[in-house]
Amino acid sequence: MSTQPVVAAVDGSDDSLRALEWAIDAARRRAAPLRVVHVRQYAAWGQPEVLAAGPPAPKEDPVLDLVRARLEGRTGLPAVDFVALDGAPGALLPELGATAQLLVLGSRGRGGFASLLLGSNSLAAARDAECPVVVVPRPGRGAGTGTDTPVGTDTAGPSVVVGLNVDSPDEATLAHAFDEAALRDVRLRIVAAYPWPPQTWMLPGEMPAPQIDQGAVEHESRTLARGCLAPHRERHPGVVAEILVLPGDAAGHLVAASENAELVVVGRHRRRLLAPARMMGSVTQAVLLHAAGPVAVVPPAPPEE
Repeated sequence: MSTQPVVAAVDGSDDSLRALEWAIDAARRRAAPLRVVHVRQYAAWGQPEVLAAGPPAPKEDPVLDLVRARLEGRTGLPAVDFVALDGAPGALLPELGATAQLLVLGSRGRGGFASLLLGSNSLAAARDAECPVVVVPRPGRGAGTGTDTPVGTDTAGPSVVVGLNVDSPDEATLAHAFDEAALRDVRLRIVAAYPWPPQTWMLPGEMPAPQIDQGAVEHESRTLARGCLAPHRERHPGVVAEILVLPGDAAGHLVAASENAELVVVGRHRRRLLAPARMMGSVTQAVLLHAAGPVAVVPPAPPEE
């Protein structure tokens, strides 16, 4: 197991305290230390990238004192340390990922509008951190969205769900999903969606494209998925992995599957030559906004030399 800590970002809100409880459980499962971090934004009127001069940091932090009181007397805790930082949370929180094996936040903090589904700091951390970031939503989110559970899916029992793009699989995302399923001793459900119906565009005078056999597309997607999973199944022979090859919207299937999942694992886009900025992708962002349970956003594996 890695000796790097699981980091829980707190600000005293109910959302961050729920994330703290999730982080405690994650640290226990990994036999890792827990680091509780509060970023104090004392210069809220300044530009996010500029730290304006402010009063000296107080010796005590009320938010961390609240967490200490919450954990006092609790047995079975991992080793815990507390850190207070001053600055812009949206800039400092992603930096914590450089020395953490996992960064855990609530979906929203104290700031912003009550109607927001995802706070800007959680979004920045999920997009920019170098380690996997888990965003824990408020209870009840995702219920009643009208999204149907994928056809033919057995939803009984706990599971970890992961999204798989068979055309460009990310090894880091699959590895994290298998690790989580092994740590939790639950089955892994792999959602591999293919676009259907196919979109065709014709210019005037062009002949229509040959009709595509949906069964053939599904069979090819399943074959590719099995090939992607083979090395991970070999590394985790005790994990029961179920492949769900489904037509249509990947984000919708993942959100539906989140209703009965302990965790949904999604990947982040790799930087490209013509798009050097970090991006999450539309599927990952939709899952972060609408999933009923915690979502882990995994940075892409570094490119091979």
